[in-house]
Amino acid sequence: QVQLVESGGGLVQAGGSLRLSCAASGHTFSRYLMGWFRQGPGKEREFVAAVSWSGVNTYYADSVKGRFTISRDNAKNTVYLQMNSLKPEDTAVYYCAADPSGSYYRESYDYDYWGQGTQVTVSS
Repeated sequence: QVQLVESGGGLVQAGGSLRLSCAASGHTFSRYLMGWFRQGPGKEREFVAAVSWSGVNTYYADSVKGRFTISRDNAKNTVYLQMNSLKPEDTAVYYCAADPSGSYYRESYDYDYWGQGTQVTVSS
């Protein structure tokens, strides 16, 4: 069992930056592929970014490529999402998720464990 707790959300102006953190419990964090998803008002949950267990491989949605960076620190059981050049359309609840299989990353059903989410609001 893995418990995930996100932090770092908040209100920021367009063009600003935020860094989200996701702290994981459990001894097997380093074996999991980790992902970030988001759900905006009236929208379905969508994939944002993912990072392999080693941190070597990263994957991004086209909408955030070049602006967001995912990383992880296995010694701290934490995954990060650095968000730069934020836009109002990035406003959403951001969720951290863990995939023990590490095989697929783009769909929410690939992930077994989820955090409660953290709100990110970008004002224009």
